[in-house]
Amino acid sequence: MPPTSSLRALQVIAPRRISGRRYASHGPPQFNEPSGWLFGERPPPPGQKRVKEEWENIWYLGMFGSMAMAAVLLYYKPDTSIQTWALREAKERMEARGEKYKYEPSS
Repeated sequence: MPPTSSLRALQVIAPRRISGRRYASHGPPQFNEPSGWLFGERPPPPGQKRVKEEWENIWYLGMFGSMAMAAVLLYYKPDTSIQTWALREAKERMEARGEKYKYEPSS
C-alpha cells in the first residue's frame, strides 16, 4: 500500500484533471454550427420562389460582367512579344535596303 501522503496528493490532483483546463476556449463556439442546408438557408416550400436579397443581382453583374470584360480585353490586347517586334523591324530594314522579304520562287 502506498504511503498516505502520496494518496493525498492523488486525491488533490484528480479533481483538477476532471474539471479540465479551458484556457482559451471561452465557452461555446462563436460561429454558426453546420445545419446541413446549403449556405444555412432552408429551401422554400413547394410552389414558392426564393426571394433574392438586394446585393445578389449586383454581385452577379459585377462578377460575370468583369469576367466578360476581361475576356474581351484579353482577346483584343496588342501583341507585344519580342518576336513580333523583331520581325517588323527586320521587314522595315530590308525594305529600306531595297530587298524583298517574301520568298518568290523564280521559275
